[in-house]
Amino acid sequence: MKFGIDRLLADASLRAPLEGRRVALVAHPASVTEDLTHSLDALIAAGVNVTSAFGPQHGLKGDKQDNMVETLDETDPVHGIPVFSLYGEVRRPTATMMDTADVFLFDLQDLGCRIYTFVTTLLYLLEEAAKLDKEVWVLDRANPAGRPVEGTLLLPGQESFVGAGPMVMRHGLTLGEMGHWFIKHFDLDVAYRVVEMEGWQPEGGGFGWPESRIWINPSPNAANLNMARAYAGTVMIEGATLSEGRGTTRPLEVLFGAPDVDAKAVLAEMRAFAPEWLSGCAIRECWFEPTFHKHAGQLCNGLMIHAEGAFYDHHAFRPWRLQALAFKAIRRLYPDYPVWRDFPYEYEFDRLAIDVINGGPALREWVDDAGSAPGDLEAIAGADEAQWREEIAPLLLY
Repeated sequence: MKFGIDRLLADASLRAPLEGRRVALVAHPASVTEDLTHSLDALIAAGVNVTSAFGPQHGLKGDKQDNMVETLDETDPVHGIPVFSLYGEVRRPTATMMDTADVFLFDLQDLGCRIYTFVTTLLYLLEEAAKLDKEVWVLDRANPAGRPVEGTLLLPGQESFVGAGPMVMRHGLTLGEMGHWFIKHFDLDVAYRVVEMEGWQPEGGGFGWPESRIWINPSPNAANLNMARAYAGTVMIEGATLSEGRGTTRPLEVLFGAPDVDAKAVLAEMRAFAPEWLSGCAIRECWFEPTFHKHAGQLCNGLMIHAEGAFYDHHAFRPWRLQALAFKAIRRLYPDYPVWRDFPYEYEFDRLAIDVINGGPALREWVDDAGSAPGDLEAIAGADEAQWREEIAPLLLY
């Protein structure tokens, strides 16, 4: 099984169109070859004329921990080329940055979730390349969440850096396929190519993640496959006062954690309210004390997700609904609990973070409506998911 970078390096004919041209690489720590050489080093060793590099959120080195923690531009100390930050003074590459190359190789590991900002970084790169007659290649990588889709479509006017367009939360695409969707949806006139993977089987043993490849964090809190599978749900906790486990060794693998919430009672309420939404995984009570971030230094009671091993059912597991259910159970047990966190989220200052994350208010309104039932949210999400599946079907490469 080969990712796009591996095929590009192994096949001189694939690299031939790069000869005599200036090449930029968009990369992060998970941008490695099958033998774990970083793509930047591997491309230069293969004779590709790499003249600049770009780092997305968390930086080329992946050292920046949290949202809205910015990275500065720098010069690569080994290769002497400029490394531009796409999560610093700008998130959209400037004309000066774009002028450093003719072809842009995009080699980022995604998590299969709309809110993961690498998705929006790809759109911004495509839009700027279209304006300046540049070429973009995606060196495709696996979607570790696989093909299932879930969530409501982002509403018009709700776009943000964590919401590039009207897609559902768990989008089911590789970034190579996502580039095709961006070009079609936004009617972009841009030279675009996908260096496809070889042997990727979305329904294989890893259900999206190839068993032959080890996991490398694409961002500091994406520590393993369990997190990648759960992320389309647990990322919503970033818009809540509850802890998502940041400041622990298993961030974004919990449904919540808080010092003033009874996790066992919440789980019992979840089972009573919408038991079918707990399918496909195991849920376990846990305790943790974050060393930083929300509830730092306080003992939190929470629920841990195990979408792994014998507990995992790829097609039954629906993390977006599972997380919505956890919020709903807390609201039903603690009607006055301040669930929603009001703070600037990904440079959006005028909307609640939970609405920015979900691309609209529907989920929050469902949680807060004392009379709402599971079927009310199911009706909205089910229709949106069906529309999204139909829309992306012609774009699937694997």
